[in-house]
Amino acid sequence: MSNWLPSLNALKAFEAVSRHLNYQNAAAELHVTPAAVKQLVQKLEEALNVSLVERQGRHIGLTEAGSAGLAELQSAFSQLNASVGKMRQTQLRKSLTMSAEPSFALAWLVKRIDLFKQKNPDVDVLIDTSLRIIDLEREPVDLAIRYAAPKDKNLTFYRLFDDETLAVCSPSLAASLTDLKDLETAPLIHFDEAGYEWMGVAYRDLFNWQSWLEIVGVGHIRPNKGLRFNDYNIAIQAAIAGQGVVLGSWPVVRDAIEAGVMVAPFEESARTEFGYDLAVPKSMGSNPDVEAFIDWIRAEAEISKNS
Repeated sequence: MSNWLPSLNALKAFEAVSRHLNYQNAAAELHVTPAAVKQLVQKLEEALNVSLVERQGRHIGLTEAGSAGLAELQSAFSQLNASVGKMRQTQLRKSLTMSAEPSFALAWLVKRIDLFKQKNPDVDVLIDTSLRIIDLEREPVDLAIRYAAPKDKNLTFYRLFDDETLAVCSPSLAASLTDLKDLETAPLIHFDEAGYEWMGVAYRDLFNWQSWLEIVGVGHIRPNKGLRFNDYNIAIQAAIAGQGVVLGSWPVVRDAIEAGVMVAPFEESARTEFGYDLAVPKSMGSNPDVEAFIDWIRAEAEISKNS
């Protein structure tokens, strides 16, 4: 017996006609013309040398030959659809979506993400930078890097960096700063933390000049007025450009300091229990790509801290 099979397109056209018993509806499902469907069915009949469809008054019906293998044909297409679905799901599992606080993403993560790609070339990573708190249990996000995030029983947290806040500026401006009292006359950059209110008052105080001075023990100093930004990345860039002194989060400004484009002119800094955590939904289970990313970023954070 020959193992020859007719055209898959012809079989698909006949399978659609067998369900609809109407060329017009079958064509709409397949996104072709009724004439094209009819021609495919006719080619299948010619290939099999048997009639499959017959006119029954104003309608069409199946012949005995057409009905003979219908159940198996429909089952075969159902299995094909399931197979393709599994292939697509496998491809989806090769894509990770990460939510990250914008300043951390720009200053630290983006510079290093290619190292993950080199080790995992088949995994695409989408970095979603937003101040909005992402619901990792309900939104299509696999993991997140959060700052000062409240604990959640549905998430597993991995501490990447403890934080401290320090005054930073350009090297040229730092040359005129010898004592914290100089901040009463130095140009300052103020960060409007209104968009971060969900983080809590203690967090926002770290980036408020008067509150920061009180934390480091010189609350009697009244900081100078200056530029004000509601985007932390722009505030940092303005400081690098020599526009003033800004309160910087250590993991965010560390690379810039090591590169020599920023300077921390004072020894004083504010430390709290806050830090940058990797948050992963417990529902992710043992997803190998997520596990690979967790291992990579934790190792990379350790390298960064020890360098």
